[in-house]
Amino acid sequence: MSILVEIGEALEKGKRKLVVEYVQKALDEGIAPQTILTEGLLPGMDRVGVKFRDNEIFVPEVLVAARAMNAGSELLKPLLAEAGAVSLGTAVIGTVHGDLHDIGKNLVKMMIEGKGITVVDLGVDVTPETFVTAAKENNAGIICCSALLTTTMPVMGEVVKAVKEAGLSAKVMVGGAPITQEFADSIGADAYTADAASAAMKAAELLA
Repeated sequence: MSILVEIGEALEKGKRKLVVEYVQKALDEGIAPQTILTEGLLPGMDRVGVKFRDNEIFVPEVLVAARAMNAGSELLKPLLAEAGAVSLGTAVIGTVHGDLHDIGKNLVKMMIEGKGITVVDLGVDVTPETFVTAAKENNAGIICCSALLTTTMPVMGEVVKAVKEAGLSAKVMVGGAPITQEFADSIGADAYTADAASAAMKAAELLA
């Protein structure tokens, strides 16, 4: 079995130490950092995403796999930067103003990073103006808004409006327990997804 396949399988099982060990071994064997990322880590995280979407695994397993992914990525980051590796693009993510819930947002962030996208996490209680400023400063292609409270859903509409008024080309993605496709359509959002795995796939699609 190739070391790249082993990296993906260890990641899928959430074995962080093994992932780090295998990534280092691959580097020692002279495999390019970008190859380790695209043929080892990312396919493993993709499989985790599909299993999560199909209810074969649940949030705890995804978080463990994502931590393993992050540990492997940390080894590669400085080398990828040196090699001028290209990220798919940048996404700005946050829970909207008035809402302090972040478990869903953090999960989406990890899954999006698992697609090779740079993520700028603005945290919780984020105002429309902050989303717009961050998108401008980071040249983001996507703005991801999360909400868990029905009372904060209207803020998503304000974000869409603020993005349009600022003349940004960034696409606005919305999600969270109370959000529906109908609501997303009503505020003019560019995309809605029901879960973290679908959000990551949609983000990659929008940036491509």
